[in-house]
Amino acid sequence: MSTATATTGTKVSAGPAAPAAVLRTEFRLFRREPATIFWVMVFPTILLVILGSIPSFREHDPSVGGQTLVSAYVPVTVLLAMIMAGLQVMPQVITGYRERGILRRMSTTPVRPHALLTAQMGLHGVAALVSTVLSLGVARTVFKVALPQQIFGYVLSLALAVCAALALGSLVAALSRNQKVANAIGSAVLFPMMFCAGVWLPVQAMPDALGHIVELTPFGAAAQALDQAATGGWPGWSHLGVLALWTVLLSAGANRWFRWE
Repeated sequence: MSTATATTGTKVSAGPAAPAAVLRTEFRLFRREPATIFWVMVFPTILLVILGSIPSFREHDPSVGGQTLVSAYVPVTVLLAMIMAGLQVMPQVITGYRERGILRRMSTTPVRPHALLTAQMGLHGVAALVSTVLSLGVARTVFKVALPQQIFGYVLSLALAVCAALALGSLVAALSRNQKVANAIGSAVLFPMMFCAGVWLPVQAMPDALGHIVELTPFGAAAQALDQAATGGWPGWSHLGVLALWTVLLSAGANRWFRWE
């Protein structure tokens, strides 16, 4: 999977307009990467369509609380976009900037490196949210899956899940000296996180002991919180607490070990 490799070259003056100029530059670079757009914003919905095309996935299944399997996989595809953005895209972009000395050079200008990091996190967070809207829209129009019934709980769970995913990506970027290391760490973490999100087996259908363990991970807790909100219940406070705790811990680790050069 390719990631953005172009360098930031916009010259801006000091002041409130500087972060906005960095954001515009990063957005232009972001949209020039079709592979990134595909894997973060399109692939999760394609996976949902493929799964929904299987007749058995459109039948109600008692192992997932009487839902159809395609309904149970909607939160999974939502989380898959966050995992792709947090582990496979953003760390490689940030470590690429560090590897080529862009962050070091920015630290000597009125545009601080924090502006670039904020822009990167914002862009990838928005990309994941766009993917969420796309997955929900396709699930509703194509497979007649009901929209989330507890909208406030769903939005809260979604926000915490995005924060946890970006915090995890920031930690990967902090621990990686270059893009090769970032790719290796991201790939090593990718598949366990996909399993915890329920890509191969929905968390609701996992054996009790395994399910309780998975719910202690950020994406396992997010999968349960999103599913509970989608079916009309308020997300479990334990799941929201796990997401918040992981966000704090991962963010603290990223802040502790991050280096500009």
